[in-house]
Amino acid sequence: MNHSEVAYLGPVGTFSHLMARKRFGSKVTLTPLPGIYEVFAYVRKQSGCVGIVPIENSSGGTIYETIDCLVEARQPLFIREELSLHVQLALLGHRGKKIHSLHSHFVPMQHCDQWIRRNLPHVVRKEAGSTALAADIAARDPHAAALGMKQAARQYGLDILEFPVSADVPNVTQFVTIGKKAPPAPGSSKTSLLVTLHNRPGSLCEYLEVFRDHAVDLTRLLSRPLIGKPNSYIFFIDVKGVPEKPEVGKALAQAKRIAESMRIIGVYPVRSAYRS
Repeated sequence: MNHSEVAYLGPVGTFSHLMARKRFGSKVTLTPLPGIYEVFAYVRKQSGCVGIVPIENSSGGTIYETIDCLVEARQPLFIREELSLHVQLALLGHRGKKIHSLHSHFVPMQHCDQWIRRNLPHVVRKEAGSTALAADIAARDPHAAALGMKQAARQYGLDILEFPVSADVPNVTQFVTIGKKAPPAPGSSKTSLLVTLHNRPGSLCEYLEVFRDHAVDLTRLLSRPLIGKPNSYIFFIDVKGVPEKPEVGKALAQAKRIAESMRIIGVYPVRSAYRS
């Protein structure tokens, strides 16, 4: 993957930042941006740049802002690889101070819901745009705490009050690397599609049966409304396999004939998981 810059969901200290550092190290410029939409917009404008954005968390579910940005057809970007991070969360705060409010991104907050109910039943939960922003808020309030990376404790001058939090429940975040169109990387094993279907009874069933008949596995199926077309939807589909495989290639060719439209937005490898 030839590039000189990686944009990610910032600020510095988010899990997206950690994922970017683990995947690309110090060989590239890491550029933090305030939101997922901004990452996509930046990658569209910059040459030699890719982006890293979260797409799914095992507790919080799909990150729909990423899906909606991938659906954008006017200046499409493509998935270049899939990454995953086993996340371990820390409770960050001020040792010896009573906690009145707890701050974090909605995904860690949801993952730790039962732990919070048991251990911090009276705190006020407040959602932040990222775990790093939550740590920054906690740093400025002696009665606030944050859920985030333990590495953020040093950066924001906080104490690690508990680590790991909710360790008994697996917490994995999937990320995708996005960029302008490029040939599939060696070792590619997954294909992502954007599909619209004819508005008639059974059209989705007919489309999916093609993959069943060719013994091709689908690992993700999501629908999103088409903006400006009420009651119309576009489907985001992940296919296990690549078009060069005979059974996958045949299934894709037949599926395209059935669909109203079908566009491949990535043929890419799935990298081994990283740990936070």
